[in-house]
Amino acid sequence: MPTFTSKPERPKCKSLSLREFQNAQTMVFAIEEINNRADILPGVSLGYKIYDSCGSIEMALRASLSLVNGENASLLSCQRPNSIQAIIAETSSTPTIAISSTVGPLHLPVISHFATCACLSNRKEFPSFFRTIPSDYYQSRALAQLVKHFGWTWVGALSNDNDYGKTGIATFIKAAEEEGVCIEYSGIVDIIRTSTSKVIMAFMSHREIKILVDELYRQNITGLQWIGSDAWITDDSLADSQGHNLLIGSIGFTVRNAQIPGLGPFLQDEFWENVFQCSLSPNTILRACNGSENLKYVKHSFTDMSDLRFINNVYTAVYAIAHALHNLLSCKQQQLPFDNATCAQPTTIQPWQTVNFSMNRGETLFFDSEGNSPARYELVNLQKVTKGTMEVATIGYYDATLPRGQRFTMNNVNIIWGGGLKTVPVSVCSESCPLGTREAVQQGRPICCFDCIPCPPGEISNTTDASDCVKCPFGYWSNSRGHECIIKTVEFMSFTEIMAFLTMIIFLVFSHHRDTPIVKANNSELSFLLLFSLTLCFLCSFTFIGRPTEWSCMLRHTAFGITFVLCISCVLGKTIVVLMAFRATLPGSNVMKWFGPLQQKISVVSFTLVQVLICILWLTLSPPFPYMNMNYYREKIILECRLGSAVGFCAVLGYIGLLAVLCFILAFLARKLPDNFNEAKFITFSMLIFCSVWIAFIPAYISTPGKLTVAVEVFAILASSYSLLICIFIPKCYVILLRPDANTKKHLLGKMPH
Repeated sequence: MPTFTSKPERPKCKSLSLREFQNAQTMVFAIEEINNRADILPGVSLGYKIYDSCGSIEMALRASLSLVNGENASLLSCQRPNSIQAIIAETSSTPTIAISSTVGPLHLPVISHFATCACLSNRKEFPSFFRTIPSDYYQSRALAQLVKHFGWTWVGALSNDNDYGKTGIATFIKAAEEEGVCIEYSGIVDIIRTSTSKVIMAFMSHREIKILVDELYRQNITGLQWIGSDAWITDDSLADSQGHNLLIGSIGFTVRNAQIPGLGPFLQDEFWENVFQCSLSPNTILRACNGSENLKYVKHSFTDMSDLRFINNVYTAVYAIAHALHNLLSCKQQQLPFDNATCAQPTTIQPWQTVNFSMNRGETLFFDSEGNSPARYELVNLQKVTKGTMEVATIGYYDATLPRGQRFTMNNVNIIWGGGLKTVPVSVCSESCPLGTREAVQQGRPICCFDCIPCPPGEISNTTDASDCVKCPFGYWSNSRGHECIIKTVEFMSFTEIMAFLTMIIFLVFSHHRDTPIVKANNSELSFLLLFSLTLCFLCSFTFIGRPTEWSCMLRHTAFGITFVLCISCVLGKTIVVLMAFRATLPGSNVMKWFGPLQQKISVVSFTLVQVLICILWLTLSPPFPYMNMNYYREKIILECRLGSAVGFCAVLGYIGLLAVLCFILAFLARKLPDNFNEAKFITFSMLIFCSVWIAFIPAYISTPGKLTVAVEVFAILASSYSLLICIFIPKCYVILLRPDANTKKHLLGKMPH
């Protein structure tokens, strides 16, 4: 610990502070005004002692101890002094904290006109502290709302390294985060140079802000929008700084302005000797004032009554003490506002009750349970700075006593912005996310720094800066921009085509030449029935086209199953006829009587009836049904037919395949039978194509999505139908139309072996 060989010298004030002198004279004016009034403290006169602390914590403590113990400031009595009823101090928070901590145990009220630190609201540490200036708790929140109001979400923050600055900026940062505002930095000039934010919140005194802007001026750092606390935003001394032009456009909250009648002439009398360097008293080294001096033509900040924002707080503090004393001395026991209280005696006054009185402007002043007065601010804009003067305009108001949504209001006053901008400056870490996107916070950075990510398909954002995308309702999908849900597109097979045209032509050719040998030789009845069934096969493909319904779903699969069995049955019948015809040419063979025209018709009907029974069972147990498929395409709805029973569908296809394989085997066996126009070889080739198509159909049908499954099935129907039509009937049409010489019985028989 340090040791001293002699008693330390007291600190000495370096110069006269006109502002503090003005505050002291305002207190004297208020006391004299009260003493001259009959409605407040009748028969009681207020006195005062004024100590100059020079802004020093040590001298402030010495002054407070002197007030408590008389001139012996080295001792602290445990008894509250009878003569001192309250202390009005100080002009900054840190000395006020020291004074309040010292005299707090004595319950001696300390009323400050400028100590705004929110920490002083702690009633456990400062039980007798009051203030006529709002707490920074309210100013910090007002400033956070101000920043949010102008859309500034990316700001810098600077503060003093003292109780006022550290507590104020910490409260501001917390309130800003609640409003969705991010703090880029809280540091020094080098950080300001490299930062991207264009708005700086400065919770500093006028002394530090002057030093800061002078340094910014030397480093040529410009284009910033300043937000000021009430400690400097209206301080005229800023006009003397070298970088004062950098502060033009600054905005911030300050206590409301006021008028104090009679204060101007009072201060002029006090300031007379200092201005004119003359003495109103004899026996001084100064010349005697001769009466020709006139303050009317002297402009000085000491006598300037245009801005009494903080002087009014001193004036109000004196009146608060006077009203408290008046209420205590004139109270009635039954009218006391709190329990277990007694009216004060003139010799034992305890003035820590809450006061409530109206000032000249009609505003009511009261102290809440934490010693705070109502938080009412003006929002001011520093519009012009010249050497020695500052011009501010009131652009809004903030009243913390009102409901939350009504506290902050703006005036219709043109605002001068920092950096010479004509419009509101922009200070964001990331640009606003447009419709159809969402914010994605950048890793390791504040929430105000984000990337704009497009909404995934099926989700939208219809507001800017959306934090999340919203899924579209059932049956809807996002549009191309991702900001609106639209009804999903409904798709189904809807094309048309004349697919049976070729079949009808062949039918007409065969019908016209039905009496020719080649038509008769190839079993004309079965040929016409085969052409009819092929026509039905082509036409049943139309049942797969159009919007699926219950009837169309049941019809499409059963129709093609039955018509294909009818078709294959006819081909099978023709194949059997070829084999039987060869056997009939052998000596002693009578086989054709067992498979004549009647038996052929019965076989075709029998084979077809089996398929009809399969279809009936399918439709009875679990029929196909229309279904809205949303699985393949998220942006559209596919209307399709579900099979119902997969077993039924497999049974229909399996039976067709069984007949086709049987027909292929028989035709393969009969392909080399001696005949001038053996139809078996053409049937073999057609069945080979038919089976290949339907074997390839199975994996294609399973793997194809959406409405394309319908296209695959239609293609299989058409391909297999055309294979039968072309392979079986085109060679005959060639002979009928282009080789009529070969369409004779003689020609057909002439080729037969002898």
